Amino acid sequence: MSEPIPIAQGEHSLALLPAMANRHGLIAGATGTGKTTTLRVMAEGFSRIGVPVFMADVKGDLSGIGQAGTDNPKVAERVKQLGLAEFSFAASPVTFWDLFGEQGHPVRTTVSDMGPLLLSRLLNLNDTQSGVLTLVFKVADDSGLLLLDLKDLQATLADVAGRAGELQKIYGNVSSASVGAIQRGLLTLSQQGADRFFGEPALNLDDMIQTGAGGLGVVNLLAADRLMTSPKNYATFLLWLMSELFERLPEVGDQEKPKMVFFFDEAHLLFNDIPRALLDTIEQVVRLIRSKGVGIYFITQNPLDVPETVLGQLGNRVQHALRAFTPADEKAVRAAARTFRSNPKLEVETVITQLGVGEALVSFLDENGTPGIVERALIRPPRSRLGPMAPEVRQQMMSQSLVAGVYEKIVDRESAYEILKARAATAPAPASAPQPAPGSYEKPGGLFDFGLGRPTTGPRGGRQPDTLAEAFAKSAARAMGSQAGRQILRGVLGTLFGTGSRR
Repeated sequence: MSEPIPIAQGEHSLALLPAMANRHGLIAGATGTGKTTTLRVMAEGFSRIGVPVFMADVKGDLSGIGQAGTDNPKVAERVKQLGLAEFSFAASPVTFWDLFGEQGHPVRTTVSDMGPLLLSRLLNLNDTQSGVLTLVFKVADDSGLLLLDLKDLQATLADVAGRAGELQKIYGNVSSASVGAIQRGLLTLSQQGADRFFGEPALNLDDMIQTGAGGLGVVNLLAADRLMTSPKNYATFLLWLMSELFERLPEVGDQEKPKMVFFFDEAHLLFNDIPRALLDTIEQVVRLIRSKGVGIYFITQNPLDVPETVLGQLGNRVQHALRAFTPADEKAVRAAARTFRSNPKLEVETVITQLGVGEALVSFLDENGTPGIVERALIRPPRSRLGPMAPEVRQQMMSQSLVAGVYEKIVDRESAYEILKARAATAPAPASAPQPAPGSYEKPGGLFDFGLGRPTTGPRGGRQPDTLAEAFAKSAARAMGSQAGRQILRGVLGTLFGTGSRR
């Protein structure tokens, strides 16, 4: 049996039971009250018992978890205050990740794995536009077209738009306005750098579920300070990763410790303006992922940021101070107080506004899965270095990482873009097609005006005689792929709705 993970000290030590850690949890509190320290202490504790951890570094100050701490007045004061005679500084093994490939190893997935539901949220599409995007994915499935990167999706969109009349008999109406909106959204994503996220080699989750020297669980740290400039991109990425864990990992039931723990910082971003269908899916994933041995811990300012259907599944809770300056704040305090199992010695609703920095109301599940009586306690100090790691040390650790060199080089194999481009190049031009004057160039307009520009050098160095949109627009024959009926990888947020299957 794994030893309990001490997190805080009240009248006695308050420890998280590893066997109950996959029952999920919540770290809440106002800005500056100590949530990040609690997150760090929990991550260090899981690592010590051999449990891999994923967490996003939204402020850029968590990288120091990979180095042992040094003398610090605040740490020394807390150690003395709690009488922690056994306390010692220690580092945790860290693997750095970064969607932009700058402060960590690149993280990628394919467009197919992301699926239409999450991609619609990423593109901020309305219901009609989302329906068209789902139709495009279905056409790609039926045509045997792999959607790996954004240019694959752009090519397939143009192909579907060009064959709208033909496809209407099978799939229904294709709105040209919706296709245009999706294309504009894809261009915006590319400008934000999100195009780097789509492609291969795609992330292998086994590379995150690792242990380091001495059997310590690896802390997977995502550099998210830049990603946070696009909050919806951040939330959608973490939701995708959580859903991938759910789908890819086998059922293991309750074990003596989790297979992995996933911290979802700034959790309110996940639930802002979320469609009901997606919320239902998130609730289902959170409820079922515990059977895969994964614990999900949401970090946010206020418990009310998390919908009740999800909040009710978070059994391990650390509540830092809340402020009550307005009637809305007072309502939030009352609601937070009611989520705890009452303690006759504490007036929780009052205490929650009086907590100091690094102090919290704590309630963990006992060995029977029953929430413990809430207690007022001080969070233990972290063992790792406070503040960020020096850039040169970070780069050195990246070069020595278990996955060094695995994801850095992009692989661009044949997929929808190449297949459709080849078909367009071999298809005869319509006899009635108007021919431009020698030496002139006419920019495509309307639906196909995607800002792709004049003919230029292609992504593999070859010369493109026409823009991608022109090539598809003038193609008179569209042959369906020889692999018709094959289903492309879709991802759990499609699978749960029956829109696709793994192969």
